Amino acid sequence: MTSSIPPSDFGVARLASQGLVVIFSKSSCCMCHAIKSFFIELKVHPIIHELDHYRTGKEMERVLMSLGCNPSVPAIFISGKLIGGTSEIISLHLRGSLMPLLNRA
Repeated sequence: MTSSIPPSDFGVARLASQGLVVIFSKSSCCMCHAIKSFFIELKVHPIIHELDHYRTGKEMERVLMSLGCNPSVPAIFISGKLIGGTSEIISLHLRGSLMPLLNRA
C-alpha cells in the first residue's frame, strides 16, 4: 500500500515516522486492540496514537483514509511507510514476511 501523504496531514507523517512500528488506533476499536496485542506478543513495542485522544483525530482519520486505509484504523506504519491494516499485517505474518520486514527496518 503506497500513497503520498497530503501536505495538510494534521501531523500524520511526523507521527508515523516516530518509531519502528507506529499504529494509529482508536481506544474503542477491537481490531486495534488485537493488532496492538499481536505486536506486543512478537516482542515489538509499537508507538500507538489513539485518534480519539487527539483534538484533530477526525481529520487524521480522513488523512489515513485518503492514503487507502479503509477502515481508517488500525493503520500500521513500519519505518514511516504505510503497510496497511490488520489484514495486511496478518497476511505478511502468514507468508513469513513480517519478521524479515521488521528486522530490515
